[in-house]
Amino acid sequence: ARFGVPILFFSSLTTLRERMTWWRRLVGGSSGRDPRQPDFLAEALDLESRGDYANALTSYRLALREHPDDLRVLQNIAIAFSKTGQPEEAIRTYRRALQLDADLPGAHYGLAFLLLKRGDTAHAGMHLEAFLRVTRADDADSARFRAHAERTLAQLQGGGFAEHADAAAGEGFHESVHDESVGDGWSDDRAREG
Repeated sequence: ARFGVPILFFSSLTTLRERMTWWRRLVGGSSGRDPRQPDFLAEALDLESRGDYANALTSYRLALREHPDDLRVLQNIAIAFSKTGQPEEAIRTYRRALQLDADLPGAHYGLAFLLLKRGDTAHAGMHLEAFLRVTRADDADSARFRAHAERTLAQLQGGGFAEHADAAAGEGFHESVHDESVGDGWSDDRAREG
């Protein structure tokens, strides 16, 4: 027996994977994900479904630490930032997701309405156009969101938002647009589907 480990020990292990797991643990390596380690994304989704957005953000941050380029985590954390009144963090997170995938429809949609709420109509329009470009008109799942994006874009292009600028500083039209897009909108539904 080499290294003092009896050969009979290995015969009691039934698979090569078990042997490799044992060997990696013996020499200090990892055997993969620890089943006792929490699934932070699942935990965050559960907390958010119960309305506990503050604790959901903590779990999303932990999930993001484990997987910094995970688009699903990035979109979900952006949604949670929006729901907890942290629009600048949400904007920053959506932009990070778009750096990783420039055609990510949920990020374009969510970002467009956050920018619109902030009064940045030019960039909001660009993201609405990008959303419409990367989604299919014949996709039943996106029909409601496409219609909302098309109406909003038409208002932007027709100058409809300029009329509401004074009244919409923190409420009114922009608020209702933001609520529809972030609360139950495309980015919210799609990010959670995975």
